[in-house]
Amino acid sequence: MGKASSQKQSRRQMIEKMQRDQARSDRNRTVLIVVASIVVGLAIIAYPAVKLIQDSRAKGLDVGEFGVAASAASCDAPTDDAANGTMDHKPEGTVIDYSVSPPSSGPHYADWAPFSKKFYTLDDRPAIPNLVHNLEHGYTILWYRDTLPDEQKSQIESISKAKLPDSTNGKFIAAPFRVTDGKEWPAGKNVAFSHWSGNKPGSDKAFGHRQFCGSVSGEALTQFMDKYPAADAQEPNGG
Repeated sequence: MGKASSQKQSRRQMIEKMQRDQARSDRNRTVLIVVASIVVGLAIIAYPAVKLIQDSRAKGLDVGEFGVAASAASCDAPTDDAANGTMDHKPEGTVIDYSVSPPSSGPHYADWAPFSKKFYTLDDRPAIPNLVHNLEHGYTILWYRDTLPDEQKSQIESISKAKLPDSTNGKFIAAPFRVTDGKEWPAGKNVAFSHWSGNKPGSDKAFGHRQFCGSVSGEALTQFMDKYPAADAQEPNGG
């Protein structure tokens, strides 16, 4: 075989090898794409299923089952805030400067947050004065820092789907609170409960109540809701 023929055959073999390598690489790439597509597809299918299981589990548990124990939540004692604003409805969009943060009473918008929804994020939370109207009807609101870790936000969402104490009559909402929404909270506190009580017997005085905690505690929340039940409200029959 001449030198030219040998070189020609060598080039052909090299080209054939390159073609085989390219074909192998294409097959490997195709396999990876298929596998990745299957994994993504399974994840898309699995997430709703896992969420459904988690929600179902939460519905079967008491609120107190979630978060840390009350003794480990770094909670302050509840406050007694002088209350005001009963049936004081302001036009939607009015800027209301509440005297305490988060508010436990005060003027509010005529519309309240839907009674059927119990958990809000920053994406769908009503305006603060709408939520204050819920307080007037006996609701307890769990306010949480919007900067709270996702794990604790998930615990709060589970709390909103769990079995509430009978004292609440189902009147509970969890909603985020930003630093721009009101006066500064005590240092290290990331969760707050608020409730607006009715007038004390034989008195024209009413109080709002707040309790601050460092961490999410369903047990602490239960204790607060039992102490300030839904029936103890300015307008307990609404909602």
